[in-house]
Amino acid sequence: MLLSNEWRAAVAAGALLAVTSVAPAQAQKKYDPGASDTEIKIGNMFPYSGPASGYGTIGKVEQAFFQMINDQGGINGRRINFISYDDAYSPPKAVEQTRKLVESDEVLLIFNPLGTPSNTAIQKYLNAKKVPQLFVATGATKWGEPQKFPWTMGWQPTYQSEGIIYAKMILKDQPNAKIGILYQNDDFGKDYVTGIKLGLGDKAKSMIVAEAAYELADATIDSPLLKLKAAGVDVLVDITTPKFAAQTIRKVAEMNWKPVHYLSSVSQSVGGVLKPAGLENGKDIISSYYLKDPADPMWKDDAGIKAWHAFIDKYWPEADRTNVLNVYGYAAAQTLVHVLKQAGDDLTRANVMKQAANINDLTLDTLLPGIKIKTTPTDFYPIEELQPLRFDGEKWVPFGPVLVGSVQNN
Repeated sequence: MLLSNEWRAAVAAGALLAVTSVAPAQAQKKYDPGASDTEIKIGNMFPYSGPASGYGTIGKVEQAFFQMINDQGGINGRRINFISYDDAYSPPKAVEQTRKLVESDEVLLIFNPLGTPSNTAIQKYLNAKKVPQLFVATGATKWGEPQKFPWTMGWQPTYQSEGIIYAKMILKDQPNAKIGILYQNDDFGKDYVTGIKLGLGDKAKSMIVAEAAYELADATIDSPLLKLKAAGVDVLVDITTPKFAAQTIRKVAEMNWKPVHYLSSVSQSVGGVLKPAGLENGKDIISSYYLKDPADPMWKDDAGIKAWHAFIDKYWPEADRTNVLNVYGYAAAQTLVHVLKQAGDDLTRANVMKQAANINDLTLDTLLPGIKIKTTPTDFYPIEELQPLRFDGEKWVPFGPVLVGSVQNN
């Protein structure tokens, strides 16, 4: 009888020990909707149809990237369930799809939604719901205002950052410049103009001799260009989208006007802009970027680009390897995976944002050398560095050091 009681006591003690040893491990796991022991639900929207459908390729490459991660065992043992809807680049549609992702699909976060109008339409809703609007796919400056919107963070360099960098280059290389700014009359163009003026500082008023805006509905860019040339501009800062960039480059050549020409990075496509404009007309244009171009022979032996090609070979062989958007999607997804791994077993929305706001010098396969991702609780601009480029008549060639265009310090 004594032996039986001792045995029972021993069993009870063992059971208690087991419970107490397991309890701390269980307590470490924290989940919000969209996360569990086996899964992480990620919501997303891209314009797979409509006027901006070309950007849909980003969503496809991200889907393929997360499949690769799942095949490798997921993130801390959890599979990624990537739910991506078509918003057709329509703000009302974006609102509808966002509500569906949050309220019906119950995703943990919204990742890399594209477009300034669409993201503006969903920003207040997601912040009210305390759902991360993480690594937004636009360069608008307003995605880095944690004091106003603590649940929203951008990813790519801002238009202001790029403007600041061009200003720094002009101050160094053309200190006596008569600057003319050509810009699209919307948030995109105005963000760049703000950056240029911030970068020039006290010299902005004396160095900028003319500004000329155009509307998206305009048929040509001729009128604003004639205005800038007449003002005696010898440094042209060209803040245009691809259609108007090609027109500008061609028209400047036709006018036999030879200003130093800075071109916004969104319009540096060789196939989509420089070729239609005439490659010879684009020679010596200056721009900047932050991602490697896999079509450029200079990266053929680069380990990061080799990893990207191996991924494309296995997970999306039909992808256009010359389209830098497929590099963009890969890099953005790689950043999110880093954040989720860093979050560990605390997969609450608050902790995801905490980890996203504490990235220290992250290097990625496809970022240009010297460019790293850094964030802090007060700095929601992950990439603020750009590599200056000059077009040699065939391709973009890097020159000079990587430059920082910090919005925080201006």
